[in-house]
Amino acid sequence: MVEETVGSAVLGVYLHGSATDGGLRPASDLDVFAVTRRGLAPAVRSALVEGLLPLSGRGAADDSRPVELTVVVQSQVRPWRYPPLRDFHYGEWLRAEIAANGPPQPQYATNLAIEITQLLARGRTISGPPPSALLDPVPVGDVVQASLDAIPGLLDDLAGDTRNVVLTLARIWATVATGEVLDKASAAAWALRRLPPVHRPVLRHARDLYLTSTYADEEPWSSTLLAQVERHAPAVLERIAQAAVQRRD
Repeated sequence: MVEETVGSAVLGVYLHGSATDGGLRPASDLDVFAVTRRGLAPAVRSALVEGLLPLSGRGAADDSRPVELTVVVQSQVRPWRYPPLRDFHYGEWLRAEIAANGPPQPQYATNLAIEITQLLARGRTISGPPPSALLDPVPVGDVVQASLDAIPGLLDDLAGDTRNVVLTLARIWATVATGEVLDKASAAAWALRRLPPVHRPVLRHARDLYLTSTYADEEPWSSTLLAQVERHAPAVLERIAQAAVQRRD
């Protein structure tokens, strides 16, 4: 679909994220990454949205998954610089914004440091050369900085997207401490081994939801667990801060 819509400007299309890094879970998006030789024209942006809306998430066939599509212009990310510019980004959570404001436009996106690192490590080629032929490795310092830069937005969503935020905080902690980008289940396992027992139930429950249920399913958080979330998040943030200091030292 990407190649048909964008045409000869496409240099490569790749699969990354859960599909190639630990396996798709019930709530996993299908993460697609495209590298182009030039920015997308307005008509192409509109055509991509029109093609994605019926294929992805709600409105899609029952056996389909939500699609997250990232498009970058090669010259904007090679040579690498931080923060990088993303030319186009579609995800199910952006439907309302796209309906109100039109097709996605170029934006600086720190999370590209994480996506490109995942893609280069474990991505799968759909078309084009291997991703390493088109993309430069991201310095570990930028991967760590991108993880830290994501924290304020995550905390804003803690009450409404508890499972994802708790798991992502665990992954940020693992990334800052180790310099590696782990899949969510592996990051949760890493963090559970290092958290005091009092802070483990929240993360264990978030991990279990991730492994067994979709976002359309009701998330059963007991009042006891929700109260513990208020203590869990600051505890993980404290450990992230400690890991960041140790990395600088």
